[in-house]
Amino acid sequence: MAGTGEDQAPGGRTLAVIAQAAGVSVSTVSKVLHDRSDVAARTRAKVQRLLVQHGYPGRSGPAAGALAPGGLIDFVVNELDGEWAVELIRGAEEALDEVGMGLVVSAAHGSGRPARRWLDSLAARRTLGAVLVVPGLDQDAHRELRALGIPFALIAPVQEPPAGVPWVGATNWPGGLAATRHLVGLGHRRIAVIGGPPDRLASRARVDGYRSALEEAGLPYDPALVRYGDFTNGPAYRHALDLLRLPDPPTAVFAGSDQQALSTYRAAAALGLRVPADVSVVGFDDLPFAEWVTPRLTTVRTPLAEMSALAVGMVLRMLGGGQPPGTRVEVAGELVVRDSCAPPPAR
Repeated sequence: MAGTGEDQAPGGRTLAVIAQAAGVSVSTVSKVLHDRSDVAARTRAKVQRLLVQHGYPGRSGPAAGALAPGGLIDFVVNELDGEWAVELIRGAEEALDEVGMGLVVSAAHGSGRPARRWLDSLAARRTLGAVLVVPGLDQDAHRELRALGIPFALIAPVQEPPAGVPWVGATNWPGGLAATRHLVGLGHRRIAVIGGPPDRLASRARVDGYRSALEEAGLPYDPALVRYGDFTNGPAYRHALDLLRLPDPPTAVFAGSDQQALSTYRAAAALGLRVPADVSVVGFDDLPFAEWVTPRLTTVRTPLAEMSALAVGMVLRMLGGGQPPGTRVEVAGELVVRDSCAPPPAR
């Protein structure tokens, strides 16, 4: 039986259709639609998702000007372990503390986890806004976030986001250029690079900076000296071993992250090589441990806390009824020279 005009949704769909798809009653759908509190969080999330998917009118987020002290912003990061995530969370917390607001932190747990789960969590909490540091945020997820009316900003997106989506990143190409220039300036001519996943914006830009520095110095680009990992320890260790076992091994390695640089340290030690006497190493990020390892790591500082604070600022501006001054902000890093690089050994 057709629904009444009151429960008729766009395209001929009714609240009854949505209720059937969600496995709930029409009255429960109506309660969710009118923001009644007596609906379980999991049920609310399921119904809200269907309302968005069916284009039902009236789905919106918090009203503009919702910047009241005590409000909460969600921070969704791929993984919570590691100093990289800790630095991002610290920057977001400090920025929100300044305006009397708090942070709800959750993990997406890898690129393979469906976006549905954390999107459901955001919808169920009726969050004021969100800062997202997650891979695999596809077009459907972008559309759903907008349909839910949740102001959001991205940090270090894997791919170029859709037009109009605000995001903050680092100047990765200049960082790769500066790291490789430093090694060239010390006299290195066989310089390897261990990048992150080749499909990621940051990884490609860092390797492109490396290539540009080689070209600038008149040095050949040798594909045998290029490896791609995942910015973590495991693959980088294997790649570093392979590189350092080559018949004509590199005298220096530019690692796409500080974790990869530490893996290069381990691989060198396993082969009886010394850093920097036998092989120089440059990292990327300047995480706190870079200052404490031996030898202290030369690396490209990525201002992670500043990036996170900028993303929070974008969300707060949208909550206040405005728009970010730009949808794409890149924060400049700098090369921090310590003890892990030296002129190449005589051969």
